[in-house]
Amino acid sequence: MSVPSPSLSSSASPAAGSAPTQADLLDFVRRTAADAELIASLPLDPEGRTWVRLKGPGGSEAWLIGWPPGAGTGWHDHADSVGAFLTASGELTEYSLAARLPTDGWKTLELTEGVDRVRRLPAGQSRAFGRHHVHEVLNESRERHAISVHAYYPPLPQIRRYSRTGQVLRLEQVERPEDWQ
Repeated sequence: MSVPSPSLSSSASPAAGSAPTQADLLDFVRRTAADAELIASLPLDPEGRTWVRLKGPGGSEAWLIGWPPGAGTGWHDHADSVGAFLTASGELTEYSLAARLPTDGWKTLELTEGVDRVRRLPAGQSRAFGRHHVHEVLNESRERHAISVHAYYPPLPQIRRYSRTGQVLRLEQVERPEDWQ
């Protein structure tokens, strides 16, 4: 299901023919999250995440996502896409790695100490990230749904999924757009 997103003014849109920047994506998720009617329209499921595809700026991929209590993404990255997300309601927690990982040719990596980062993102808080950013996002609440808005450019070419045990990160699977659309 696609939903029109808030109209972009010419000053908020990327210049014709140019790719949206992280700042453009952040602006988009902030304005979209401010649309209370859109946020309230997302169907929420107590058992699993729900999502609606949005029209992002400059050909970007965008999503409105509902997170039931305890839901999370698992460790993953968005390959060559940059992105931004904002918690519209509830609170999300992002666990990420402050290290650039090799993009190809490995199955298991031993992470060094000190690469872990944690960000709490209550309603209204946003986050932008660059290419190959490895993270997991969780709704750690036991009682309350969270809702977030996400945008990626270029549209997600793939998502790499990882498992993690202690300091060992293992590439488990590579998903392509046809796997989640």
